[in-house]
Amino acid sequence: MNGLNITEVRVSVREDPKLKAFVSITFNDCFVIRGLKIIEGNKGMFVAMPSRKKPDGTFQDIAHPINNETRAWMEGEVLKAYQREMEKQLVR
Repeated sequence: MNGLNITEVRVSVREDPKLKAFVSITFNDCFVIRGLKIIEGNKGMFVAMPSRKKPDGTFQDIAHPINNETRAWMEGEVLKAYQREMEKQLVR
């Protein structure tokens, strides 16, 4: 991915029907983004980027991929980390 690598994914699982986990991701061991969410939507699970609520009640992403290729790659890596975490919890 053009020198951009996810070097760590931290997953904090939640007991909620829609909000499955909070996630932090680290790129190249030097840049972290916190506040991603794994959401169970109508079409399956997806990764929501960190966002803030605007005065008009809508939400605006604070950090996000700027193209579909990067978004798909990032979402795939985060969801794989979530699956690994869920498998670990089943073993416990």
